[in-house]
Amino acid sequence: MELDWKNLGFGYMKTDYNIRSYYRDGAWTTPVMASDETVNLHMAATGLHYGQEAFEGLKAFRGADGKVRIFRPEENAKRLRSSAAYLRMAEPPVELFIEMVREVVKANERFIPPYGTGASLYIRPVLFGSGPQVGVKPAAEYLLIIFVTPVGPYYKEGFNPIKVIIDRDHDRAAPLGTGHIKAGGNYGASLVSSEEAHRKGYPSVLYLDAREKKYIDESGAANFFAIRGGKYITPSSHSVLPSITNMSLMALAEELGLQVEARPVEAAELGTFEEAGACGTAAVISPIGSVFDPESNHTYVYNNGETGPWCQKLYTKLRAIQHGEEPDTYGWNLML
Repeated sequence: MELDWKNLGFGYMKTDYNIRSYYRDGAWTTPVMASDETVNLHMAATGLHYGQEAFEGLKAFRGADGKVRIFRPEENAKRLRSSAAYLRMAEPPVELFIEMVREVVKANERFIPPYGTGASLYIRPVLFGSGPQVGVKPAAEYLLIIFVTPVGPYYKEGFNPIKVIIDRDHDRAAPLGTGHIKAGGNYGASLVSSEEAHRKGYPSVLYLDAREKKYIDESGAANFFAIRGGKYITPSSHSVLPSITNMSLMALAEELGLQVEARPVEAAELGTFEEAGACGTAAVISPIGSVFDPESNHTYVYNNGETGPWCQKLYTKLRAIQHGEEPDTYGWNLML
């Protein structure tokens, strides 16, 4: 197999295997490897009708030493359990989740991009109600599938600043809704906003809180963070998904000498930041070069539109741990 590893986009590519486990009769079945890309699903499945669906995203990396590292799968397992609990789905045990991740990565090892290409193996677990239900209530059966695909940068810009536009016309999630879990419906709700931003020339949007339009929530499908006066500042809100990347960056920020503030962040502070960025599994960090506010017709520019020094330091540090270039003193990597 010959792939142009350095020019991969962020999209789906068929690999050899996916892995599946059903929740039936109160227990999870022994995981089974499959080569079929499709699912035979009952037409009344709650995942189709009532939004009983959640997913995760994590990555495996080929390191400088040739070894394969899977980044923080236990945290993804815990977050999927949190999503499942809120949506009243069966919660996959952490041990089952990690076993399935490990096995599917092993089975598709030939698709793990070589070290130094900038690409990685993206791992997508998805859990949904597969049992039929006509009344609005939880299903009796659930299916957990984990598939993998090699990917390049999430944004075509790569690790370069992106332009962001504030969207006050759409809400990603209600204040006491599902913003804090990784439910597929949150992303479906963001598509109209994303498409409108792209038409205007902006790769991403900045959502404000749905109640007052006063506080920053998320930047597209990623957490927002900013640097000001030696502080790493990131929004804390029930509507913001607890990002595992952001959690990792906060630990590294403190290690590098920044003070971390996770708190409600007012949109009025946008003009005071020295740097800004969006972070998540897919892009790791996307430095934000500017934020355009259509209401005031003002553009906030960070670090002259270039990648700032703290974004660079944090990105380099996290990537070095993921690729085995620096010691993993936090114990974040699961070695294959």
